[in-house]
Amino acid sequence: MKTPRGTRPNARIDVATIPAGIVGLGLMGRSIATCLLASGHPVVAITSTPAKIQAARRHVLALLKELQKEGLLKEDPRRVLDRLTVSSGYAALAGAGIVVESIIESVEAKKKVIRAVEEVVSPDALLGSNTSAIPVTILQDGALHPERILGLHWAEPAHVTRFMEIICGNQTLPERAERAMALAARWGKEPSLLRRDIRGFITNRCMYALLREAFHLVDSGYATVEDVDRSLRNDFGYWILFAGVFRFMDLTGIPAYAAVMKDLNPELNNSSEVPALMRKVVDSGARGVSNAKGFYSYTPAQARRWEKLFLTFTYEVRALAQKYPADIGNRKR
Repeated sequence: MKTPRGTRPNARIDVATIPAGIVGLGLMGRSIATCLLASGHPVVAITSTPAKIQAARRHVLALLKELQKEGLLKEDPRRVLDRLTVSSGYAALAGAGIVVESIIESVEAKKKVIRAVEEVVSPDALLGSNTSAIPVTILQDGALHPERILGLHWAEPAHVTRFMEIICGNQTLPERAERAMALAARWGKEPSLLRRDIRGFITNRCMYALLREAFHLVDSGYATVEDVDRSLRNDFGYWILFAGVFRFMDLTGIPAYAAVMKDLNPELNNSSEVPALMRKVVDSGARGVSNAKGFYSYTPAQARRWEKLFLTFTYEVRALAQKYPADIGNRKR
């Protein structure tokens, strides 16, 4: 497809006039619904488990109250919740101007949802798939209107983080990408646009390259899990929020990186296999803090504390990042 132009967010969009839909009310679906509601959209949420509708509403209300407590929501959370309709039938999405699919990471399941949504929404409605790695072009295959389907890659908690990647499939029209970028800005995001479709997008491709090398260092006996985490926290962790990788090289001297790449790149791990440590941990039944068992040992109380600390940290990092503009200076090369 042609490179979308003019994708600067349009702050004049009135989201209150754009009904939004969300399919899937799992952990991330509830967080996305909260983000859309807090931004001003009336929201219709579709769930396949009607028995959990009231529980989902209570969870969204709790997230809205959390936003209000942090100063990120000026309205009464209960009034905001009044804009949420939860249904088990796709017909409820008929008036939606944008629908976000947020179900399991399965091509077949996602395409099934897309087909069901397309049967009831207007041809002009945007369809966004919240996927971490599936190429959008695959999801467009067989769709009624593939030109309006995009990837919308959110980060959890979606109602707090400013991250979003908008991914164009091979058939996505540039003007649809522009509209998605404008909406994302109204959701409080600083969206990145992938003009060409690629598995994993930006952050996951970079993160999994880092994970592969981290596992290699541990599996090969060079360092422990604790040592790797300590180094990454105290190096990457302090600068990447401020600068990203390319700006950081500008700040710290580009030629040195070229010299290191020449000798180091050939020695970096390039295995296509799941690392041995990862297989061992997964086979043990570990899911992380959700079942108090992971790369580290936790008591149930410690696991809950880490979850709470992570949420607190997320709000604090958001506030810190907003003090430092990301768009000072334009790239000329």
